[in-house]
Amino acid sequence: MIIAQCFVEFIFYSFLGWVWESIYCTIQEKKWADRGFLFGPVCPIYGSCVVITSILFSLVPALSDPDFPVWAIFVLCYIGSAVAEFGTSWVLEKRFHARWWDYSDLPLNIQGRICVPVSICFGLAGVLIVKYLIPFVSGMHSMINPIIYEIFALILAMIFGADFALTEASLSALLNDVERMHSEFLEKAQANYERVQGEVSSIESRINTEKHAMEERIVEAKQSLSKLHASGLSFNQKRILVSIKTFMPDKRKTSQQNMDRMMLTKELKSLIAKKANDEHK
Repeated sequence: MIIAQCFVEFIFYSFLGWVWESIYCTIQEKKWADRGFLFGPVCPIYGSCVVITSILFSLVPALSDPDFPVWAIFVLCYIGSAVAEFGTSWVLEKRFHARWWDYSDLPLNIQGRICVPVSICFGLAGVLIVKYLIPFVSGMHSMINPIIYEIFALILAMIFGADFALTEASLSALLNDVERMHSEFLEKAQANYERVQGEVSSIESRINTEKHAMEERIVEAKQSLSKLHASGLSFNQKRILVSIKTFMPDKRKTSQQNMDRMMLTKELKSLIAKKANDEHK
């Protein structure tokens, strides 16, 4: 029953985290922003952090003491949120070579994964959660039949598992599409380059003219490929692509390949955003 209760709490807190993130980013970007990593309205990092905090404070008597100082709660939440953010960012980047948030433009940041201002905000939010939200939710347990927790946990686990599998498959397919798009772009660019090399004469002006023409053909090829692939992405893939803050370099590729890959993904995001704006109008 305890496991079922914790899992239901995890989903509940994850949903609250998604609501907070989406509202904040919508206000900041002045347009609707779905900030969840998964397809459903949940941000698991929030749910995990709050559930772990709830368990920690319930198991350690000193932490649950009403006289436990607020500043100490702030410090614990500050450190805990920083560790969770850094770890989650690192894992996602290693798995997908992408970041869903990047604090590089904020002061006192570490690798753009965490920064002091944001961690302070999480620390303050943690105080409110520990003092008010967790006690309120804990007080609801006595009012709910344990069987209801078991049923809800099973239903939510199936939905969450399917959501995770769908997101993983969609994101993996998206990355494969980007790689295929990159390969097609390189093939077309190389074909244009070889065509120009075979046609150029010894006259310098002709070379410059052909080089300019080649550059234009490469740009046109990139744009046509971007539009083709953007139209073929599923709704979930478009949502994931827009929610990703930035794609990171893949150490297995050359610097030029990584640069081309980032330019293509940026072009895809731009096309998706433009289409969304046109549909909104």
